[in-house]
Amino acid sequence: MQAFRQAVLIAAGIVAGAAAGTGLATAQPAPLSRSAAPLSPGPHEFFADNVRLWYRVAGRPTGVPLVFLHGGPGQGSQTFQAVGGPELEKKHRIVYFDQRGGGRSDRPKDLAKYSMDILIEDVERLRRQLGVPKMALLGHSFGTQLALEYAARYPQHVTALVLAAATPHLARSLDIRCERLATEDPDAYARAREGAREGALPRCNTMRAYSGDAFTKFRIGNLFPDPAVGKKVEELDRANGLGGTHEVSAALFQQGLLQYRFTKAEKVAAPVLVIAGGKDYQAAMEPQRDLVKALPKGRLIGYPGSGHFMFVEDPARFARDVTAFLSSAGVAR
Repeated sequence: MQAFRQAVLIAAGIVAGAAAGTGLATAQPAPLSRSAAPLSPGPHEFFADNVRLWYRVAGRPTGVPLVFLHGGPGQGSQTFQAVGGPELEKKHRIVYFDQRGGGRSDRPKDLAKYSMDILIEDVERLRRQLGVPKMALLGHSFGTQLALEYAARYPQHVTALVLAAATPHLARSLDIRCERLATEDPDAYARAREGAREGALPRCNTMRAYSGDAFTKFRIGNLFPDPAVGKKVEELDRANGLGGTHEVSAALFQQGLLQYRFTKAEKVAAPVLVIAGGKDYQAAMEPQRDLVKALPKGRLIGYPGSGHFMFVEDPARFARDVTAFLSSAGVAR
């Protein structure tokens, strides 16, 4: 099973962070105050079908909660808490939510405990735990899929969406990576095309393009134009033994995550800001543009020099753009 997890993670290449597919440490839960009010500052936990879910509240003491939904699947919120979140905490109440299978939340070995539907309902369970009628959501990478699906299912509970490095059409994003490979390294593209079904999307399997260090360099280069940023993300992801154990990724890939496409744009009533990195070859720009066009209230901001982790590369700008958008969307502080 471990070999399968490693294979699907590398083949997809969508687990956020340079440490993806390598960290296997068991998460160490932070001390919790079970008597604290659900929106009081600090770490909290609650249970969903006997799975312990962890979140932390920080920032301003009042206002509509801005819930961070991390990528991965299974990355955890630790990198955003360390780098992207503190700037936003100056003006917003932030809820860092570790989805089941990642961060400080439980990681059931039973793959039946994971599905897109279960993860969406966990977000709703969080809202009820917080005791609030509405939330704003900030999703990154895989977390953008959860944010979109939740907003389409529960539009009455969402005031605004911020999607960083969105993946609304994953097969198309992977196909664009194939296009890039065909241009930059035709021999590698030919290897990636071996065994591909004609007319399939994506048109190649980039896992076949390279091996060893060359593949690692290619995979990390899709995420990070600056390798130093990749190293920083890797270190933050692994801090305190929070590296991925990949049960959630294995389950979702088995269930067809690589063919994910968001098809309910008309049901998203809230205003949506999409922030896309111009050098992010993981979350391709074109599907993000198409998403914005399909949404009733969509807006796109491009960061030309940024990769998949723009909130690590420029946290101050990211916080300014998010804050300005939330203000224009009428989200109360």
